[in-house]
Amino acid sequence: MEEKRKILFLEDEPTIREVLTEYMELSGYAVTGVDRGDEAMALLGREHFDLAVLDICVPGADGFAVLTYIREHCQNTATVMLTALEDEQSQIKAFNLYADDYCIKPVSPLILLKRMEAILRRTAQNNGEDVGKGLVLKKEAYCAYYDGEKLPLTVSEFLLLQKLYSEPGRVFTREQLILSIFNEDYIGNDRIIDAHVKNLRKKLPVSCIQTVIGVGYKCERNEDFLRPERGCVNTPLCTRPKKI
Repeated sequence: MEEKRKILFLEDEPTIREVLTEYMELSGYAVTGVDRGDEAMALLGREHFDLAVLDICVPGADGFAVLTYIREHCQNTATVMLTALEDEQSQIKAFNLYADDYCIKPVSPLILLKRMEAILRRTAQNNGEDVGKGLVLKKEAYCAYYDGEKLPLTVSEFLLLQKLYSEPGRVFTREQLILSIFNEDYIGNDRIIDAHVKNLRKKLPVSCIQTVIGVGYKCERNEDFLRPERGCVNTPLCTRPKKI
């Protein structure tokens, strides 16, 4: 029997915690619910969780503190922020701390489960195959590799990279990029894309994402870096200096 994925659910509102826990368990997850941030960090220090669903405004350490703890000590644990905070700064802070997703309450339990499913697909272990040279995007696993090394991208960063690389040279507006990542669920300022691009530029080994002032972003390719690999989306990167 396949082992259940372990979920840590930090939520201080009992009704929300009970309802969403039931949905998660019916979907086959093993869920541990807590209502305090310090309790969540204590659990994370004792056992492994595949994914943590974190409210932000909770007693003890807040959700941001727990997210920081996960990124420093539990790098194989994916994260979803589930909160009533819909302001832009809270969302940017979460993504700058490498949250994989940000959901605003109230949220449909079914939509939350789909987001969790997508994130857990990305964190699935690589089956050991040679992914080849150059930049390789594995759509089903939501993973990106460069010269065989896995890049530490969040789901949102992967989807952004995939969209830009799908049509090299095309300029995408921030609104178009938001739709490619969040569909129509996102509520907030389109400048969240700027934060994702900033993080992507830090994580990519070479520079290829260019800013088009007043419009958005595009990807530039250099054919010298084209290294096709069978069964993967393999795209060349350019070595031009980054544009600020």
